[in-house]
Amino acid sequence: MESYATAQQVFAAGLVFARLSAIVMLIPGIGETFVPIRIRIAFAFALAVMLFPVIGATAPPVPADVSGLAGALIKETLIGLMIGSIMRFFMSSLAAAGEIIAIQSTLGFAQTANPTQAAPSTTLGSFLGLMGLVLIMTTNLHHLFLIAIVRSYSLFPFSRAVQVQDAAQLAIQTTSSSFALGVQLAAPIIVLSLVVNIATGLISRVMPQFQIFFVVSPLMVLMSLSIFSLSLGTIGMVWLDHYRDLIGVFG
Repeated sequence: MESYATAQQVFAAGLVFARLSAIVMLIPGIGETFVPIRIRIAFAFALAVMLFPVIGATAPPVPADVSGLAGALIKETLIGLMIGSIMRFFMSSLAAAGEIIAIQSTLGFAQTANPTQAAPSTTLGSFLGLMGLVLIMTTNLHHLFLIAIVRSYSLFPFSRAVQVQDAAQLAIQTTSSSFALGVQLAAPIIVLSLVVNIATGLISRVMPQFQIFFVVSPLMVLMSLSIFSLSLGTIGMVWLDHYRDLIGVFG
């Protein structure tokens, strides 16, 4: 390799690639399961080549033993997994909103393959997950991903140890805030379901012989889908604002 690059340059490029490959494997859009692994690895390699002239100069010297080399690579991989996982965890807010809306609208039995998750989910949850990916790409939010990747080297330089406790705390906060946001996004359907269930209970008490379930079920589906379609734009904008704030933590 000395004919093309020095050992220090190869070591620095390997550290940059280790962190970037871990991030690219998990970030929304590029890191989805339906994107072939070779494409993700190739994208991470191209990104590492572009960022190496900017970041490579800050890399530490080559360790004297193999254990130091492996430790440096594992450290960069852990940092990349932490950043990518935090960005991925927030995508669960749309999945939670879709699950809640499906349950409240009596459409929880409608299952379909969700390309953003490993397991199938409700049809509405899959729709919201795909809508989130479309919004990320159409609003150029993925550009902020790249900015956050570059600036992560100022937050987590090569010389700084991995803050495991802080990373775990941030992951827990992100997961809890994602679920809370999912409940907020599904709030219109929750309110509708509460009102309809109370009205159905009152009618069934007043008129026990009337089969209210057969009347309310299709009506509930129709009203839920109508309110969902009307609030879809607001759901997308609110979710994008929260996601932009999350990326600002790294940027």
